[in-house]
Amino acid sequence: MDIAAGGTARTKQQDGARRPAARSGFPGWRAVLWEPFRVRTWRRMLYLLLAFLVGLLCLPLALVGGPVGRVQLVLQRRLLREEFEVRERAGVLGVAHAVLGLPVHLVALVVTYFFWFLAAINLGYPLRPGNDPTDSWGGPTMAGAWAFHALTGGVGFFLLAPWVAKGFTVLQTRLAAGLLGRDRSGLGRTLRLAFAVAAVCGLLSVPIIRQFP
Repeated sequence: MDIAAGGTARTKQQDGARRPAARSGFPGWRAVLWEPFRVRTWRRMLYLLLAFLVGLLCLPLALVGGPVGRVQLVLQRRLLREEFEVRERAGVLGVAHAVLGLPVHLVALVVTYFFWFLAAINLGYPLRPGNDPTDSWGGPTMAGAWAFHALTGGVGFFLLAPWVAKGFTVLQTRLAAGLLGRDRSGLGRTLRLAFAVAAVCGLLSVPIIRQFP
């Protein structure tokens, strides 16, 4: 009896040792470093650009009862490899998606491309017109200022931008599936998140816009 119990205990320990550890939410440093170079990242960037343009076209299309659901499905299927079951007639929800989706598409487009812009201007710091490294972070030499801006702002935003794009595209696909698809589970939470993201990004953009003449 003791031998059997001991064998059972050892078997459980061996099974536990063979069982892979539960993964955390962090994707891993290798994934973070490689994400800017993956094809799916640039498909997302193209989607962010086209989603806003297609959203502009879908607004009058939704008002006349057009197939806005199928249009959004084709866009997501081609670029994001996402699927959802489209309702035959979107009706009022189609108009709601066209109206509510536009600010989300605009915020996603501007914020994500702004991250890439920040990465570019920091990596190419010496190319900025009128640069004076003496009063800049990492100065007084151009080499020191360039190294500081490239490592902190350039590489940082370069690695972060793909994950910002991923977060926005997940939100956009859930918004489309909830308003244009048959499955409305989690629609309320998605709408609240979309409004919150648009509001926060809008508020954060005010001090940035004021810096421009």
